[in-house]
Amino acid sequence: MFTRKFGVEVEFTGITRKQAAETAAAYLNTTAAYAGGYYEAYEVRAPDGRAWKFMYDGSIHCQRKENRRLISTDSQYSVEMVTPILRYREDIDTLQGLVRRLRKAGGFANSSCGIHIHLDGAQHTVRSIRNFINIIASHNDLFYKALQIAPERVRYCQKMDLWLVEQMNRVKPETLKQIEDIWYEKYAGNRSGHYHNSRYHFLNLHSFFHGNHTVELRGFNGTLHAGKVRAYVVFALALNHQALTQKSARYHKVQEENEKFAMRVYLNRIGFIGDEFKSCREHLYKHLDGNAAWRYGSRENVRSHIGTHNQVNGESSNAENTDNGGNSSEDR
Repeated sequence: MFTRKFGVEVEFTGITRKQAAETAAAYLNTTAAYAGGYYEAYEVRAPDGRAWKFMYDGSIHCQRKENRRLISTDSQYSVEMVTPILRYREDIDTLQGLVRRLRKAGGFANSSCGIHIHLDGAQHTVRSIRNFINIIASHNDLFYKALQIAPERVRYCQKMDLWLVEQMNRVKPETLKQIEDIWYEKYAGNRSGHYHNSRYHFLNLHSFFHGNHTVELRGFNGTLHAGKVRAYVVFALALNHQALTQKSARYHKVQEENEKFAMRVYLNRIGFIGDEFKSCREHLYKHLDGNAAWRYGSRENVRSHIGTHNQVNGESSNAENTDNGGNSSEDR
């Protein structure tokens, strides 16, 4: 899971692009240079030769703090940090450390900001791309609530188009060209433009077909909280790993009567196991309703559910008869 390459785009405001680049340069023990161009970018080339870029993004509502108040300001305060190609084990500490420095320097994210994670597409196949589409579509509602996607950003990271999902599963494409044709079928005009309208979804395949051959996940609110950034990266890598390695993923809506339990089961399934990922799990559970430990909300609700189920089936309603005290492995 952690051997795949990825890149991250982090949008924020509060400081200028120049200030952000100089902060990054100091952290990475190097210098910042103005690269200019359409995005009025600054570039920070680390000692290992990789470039970290700080670019303008027109979707960001530019703000800064003055006397403990937030005030609107000019476009110099629109900052999108674009990382070089990263690997999790080698680079996550550097990414988190830099995020902390930018926050300390005065940077912050507001509701117009997002985080986009690009996943290396080199190993993706027809099967894995179809898997990815079905995985995201099956968890649309759960993921959107868990990630608390800001209303201001929904236009830039829409839910998976169910028409697209149905077409993929009806046609069952056997080539990437067939998948590409279905992806663009509802859109007129040139497919190769960078800002093609098809890109504005939680799962963006436009970047895969006509970009840097990456699969992009766009469903993360902007933040300079290093723990949340790590949680989002791990989540993206785990989703990518599931798509690549699962033999087949079909579209079906997950049970959501207990959202936290549904998310816990899913996260365990895709590798969020053990103390290493405890904080990641907590960030992804935080805004969900229910109880992560019990499918039916509590021990008492488990007993009630089992009793009702047994009465309907003409069995004993004594929950104590089930698995040494009513605690079946399915309910934990």
